[in-house]
Parts: sequence; structure tokens; C-alpha cells
Amino acid sequence: MIVTVTLNAALDRTLTVPNFQSGTRNRASDALALAGGKGINIARTLKRLGEPVIATGLAGGRTGASIIEGLTSEGILNDFVRIRRESRTSTAVIDPNGSQTEIIEHGPTVDDDELEMLMEKISYLARGADIFVLAGSLPPNVPEDYYARVIREIKSQVLTALDAQGPPLRFGLAADPDLVSPNAREAEEIVGYELNDDIDLAGAADTIGSLSSHSAIVHRADGCVARLREPSIKGTSTYRAYLPARDAASTVGSGDALIGGYLAGLSRGDDPETRLALAVACGAANTLSPGAGVFDSGDVEALRRQVQIWRLDEVANTAD
Repeated sequence: MIVTVTLNAALDRTLTVPNFQSGTRNRASDALALAGGKGINIARTLKRLGEPVIATGLAGGRTGASIIEGLTSEGILNDFVRIRRESRTSTAVIDPNGSQTEIIEHGPTVDDDELEMLMEKISYLARGADIFVLAGSLPPNVPEDYYARVIREIKSQVLTALDAQGPPLRFGLAADPDLVSPNAREAEEIVGYELNDDIDLAGAADTIGSLSSHSAIVHRADGCVARLREPSIKGTSTYRAYLPARDAASTVGSGDALIGGYLAGLSRGDDPETRLALAVACGAANTLSPGAGVFDSGDVEALRRQVQIWRLDEVANTAD
């Protein structure tokens, strides 16, 4: 069982607006509303891949009720703490001609007793889980080290994965999660330099992985670089998984789909190359239609066969 945690859940609205222009009246040709937030997007990906998953987190007000109803209607098991204030709404405006505009609310303030209830729920769910995923932004007044506290609480029981940015990621790394998965921009904030090529990406993955002493996946539009700790060889290996970027209907949630695919492979016991091929294929399939974690299994399989994977540490050793 995989459990995903979303503290700042959202109702994600995606509007398709041909020839979108700011400052004028625009008419949408299509609209889609889904439960969202990074952890929920990962849960949706896992559900579509046939993996057992439970989504938990915080949800409040009518928006929170819509989030929970949406998850239930999708067949995604969920167990959220209901909070007093209204959950947020996020809106993405997609122009088929190529532009994408996102408007994201900060989210509700959360009371101390509600955070304590969530921690109790997490501790309970950890008893029956194999993997725990902590993902996304934190509501405005939640302590920036909250993810770190959760990781320390449960890491002796389950494998922990962290997908965050900024201070929550920095604090979380210090708690030693088993896997971290920033995108390239988020990784740049940690390492302090621009990532221009595979060598830069590999260096960032190695730096971030060494901060937590475990595995790190740095992803972008054309795949990812992964520094993976492999217990079987008592060491780490660095892989490049590549799939050329293509025209996208929507990029919202593609990184979430990628990490969901990786965790599905990890849960199944797949080897690193198989996990990474599935991960990159899920991320790419997610771009083919609006909606985070929404993709066709046939597209995933077709794209998986196109993913190229090689060992960067082997290339480096050969060059030496």
C-alpha cells in the first residue's frame, strides 16, 4: 500500500481557451475540474497504474467536500482530516496554440489541533503502508519543517518519498527521506547553480541525494537524471532517462505523474531501468491531455518503449 499526503489540497480547474488574451473577455471551449495538489495527482497516477493507494491530507469547506467527493468518484481511497477553513482552488488556462497560464491560491490557514489530528492519522496509516509520499506546498501558517517532523515520525516503519520545494524541501532533506524528486528549477534552488546539461543534472542529483544519504530524481521536460541507492550493490548508480520533449496539451502535473510511475515500479520490485522508463512515460503521457495524472495506459506503454536509459557513472568512468 502506498499513502500520499497532501496538506494543501486543491480543486483544480482546467479551462481550454483558444486564442487566450489577457485583459479581454475570453470564452472557454472546454472545462475540467479535478481534485488536485501534488500528493493527490500522484495518487491518481498510481490508481491508473493499478497500484493500491490511499490519499490523505487536509480538506475544508465546500471546496474540501468537492475534493473528497471527486476522489471517491474516481475510486481513489481517501482519508482526509476535515479542517475549519476553505480549501483552495487552482485554475489553469490552456491555449491550444501553445500557452499555459496558472493561477494558484495560497490555501487556508490550519489550526494546531488539525495538524495534530493529521499527524495521528499519518501514524495510524503508516502501520499498514509500505511507501509514504509527502508532496506539494504547505498551507501558509504550517511550520516549514512539518514534512521533516513527519519523516522522522514514520521512517522506521515505511519508505518515505518527498516531493516539495524551498524551505520544506531543505528541512525535509535533513530528516533523511528515502527518495526526493525535485524538478530542475527546484533543484537549482538547492544546489545554487543553473542546470544546463546532463552533467549539471547528475551533479545536482548527487548533491541532493548526499544531503539525505538516499536516492534523488531530478526531472524536466525531456526525462530525468536519477541518483539511486541500490542495496543489492551497497552503493549508488546514476541514470539518465531520456524522451524528447513534444508538443503538450498541458504540462500540469507531469512531474507528479513521473514520480507516481517511479513509485509504482518500485512497489512492484522492478529494476531501476524499468522503474525509470515507466516514470518518464507517465510524465510524457500526462502532457497529452488536460488534467494532472490523467493519461491513457496505451499511451504510457507506447512511450515507455521509446525511453532511452543509460548509466551516467559508466559514461564518466569510460571517459576517464
